[in-house]
Amino acid sequence: MPPLPLVSSLLLLLAIISSPSSAAAAAAKGRDGAAASIPRFREAPQFYNSPSCPPPLPAGPGAACSPNTLVHVAMTLDVAYLRGSMAAVLSVLQHTACPQSVFFHFVASSAASNLDATIAGAFPSLAFQIYPFADGQRVAGLISTSIRAALDRPLNYARSYLARLLPECARRVVYLDSDLVLVDDIAGLASTPIPDGLALAAPEYCNANFTSYFTPTFWANPVLSVAFEGRRACYFNTGVMVMELGRWRDGGYTEKIEEWMELQKRMRIYELGSLPPFLLVFAGRIAAVEHRWNQHGLGGDNYRGLCRNLHPGPVSLLHWSGKGKPWARLDAGRPCPLDALWAPYDLLLRAPFAIGDS
Repeated sequence: MPPLPLVSSLLLLLAIISSPSSAAAAAAKGRDGAAASIPRFREAPQFYNSPSCPPPLPAGPGAACSPNTLVHVAMTLDVAYLRGSMAAVLSVLQHTACPQSVFFHFVASSAASNLDATIAGAFPSLAFQIYPFADGQRVAGLISTSIRAALDRPLNYARSYLARLLPECARRVVYLDSDLVLVDDIAGLASTPIPDGLALAAPEYCNANFTSYFTPTFWANPVLSVAFEGRRACYFNTGVMVMELGRWRDGGYTEKIEEWMELQKRMRIYELGSLPPFLLVFAGRIAAVEHRWNQHGLGGDNYRGLCRNLHPGPVSLLHWSGKGKPWARLDAGRPCPLDALWAPYDLLLRAPFAIGDS
């Protein structure tokens, strides 16, 4: 029997995995509430370093400053997006040559509990530490309502505070959103050259309509719009970034981002959550990363979350930025074709099938 074409294979896989399960439905309840229960996850496979890698890091938080750490990864742990975070971690480990030399720095709400046990249960050998986002309440007071409620969570702004939260030994960090999977070795992304004087690297998209990220009020005010003078300002997605935290601290970039957030509270100069303050501070002042490291927009736009295709070119990272998340569409039985590429990394522990359920 000849092999199925790629599209047919994807559709077959989607038919198998898109049936809503009771465990998935339970995990979805209270998704927007602070008291949402933590889903249960199965244990991931164990991945081992290749012979050329340093000695493995010990599990838990003790190796944050170990010289054997090759890559520092920073992510947030929001209960509503935890299923995506677990899939992202699995994808990092599965595709790197040195999975036991990656240290994960997780930022979580101060109110979150049992996350340590959840992570350790799914990844018993993982080197990681969880940092409570103690500034969350203060940051909440700086946040202005945006076009989508999910963008207004304080944890969505935690990426701006990594230089304060993480130890100084973690000088270069790869920040990853929770709605993505890697299909390539993260070491290639982490080794992106960042010239002196720059604190950030990310894929830039200079063909995007940059003016649309700010309101007419912003562009009509010469005192504000001059912020981009002398810069070749381009849009970049903040869900995948390589950050030099030492340079970030030296540049006082957290304070600069907060200044724009405070201005936004007084006069509306943008609509889209945590992205515009980053653009105001960094657009035109970052090192470029190949586009293959952020095939973003797979979640559609911020209003309808419709299906989208991949951008032309090679793929090292798939990113479901936008309203539509693959786990939600799979659970609803209405997945997009590319959601089948996320599904193999899903660690959600599903209730066993019973004859009476049919």
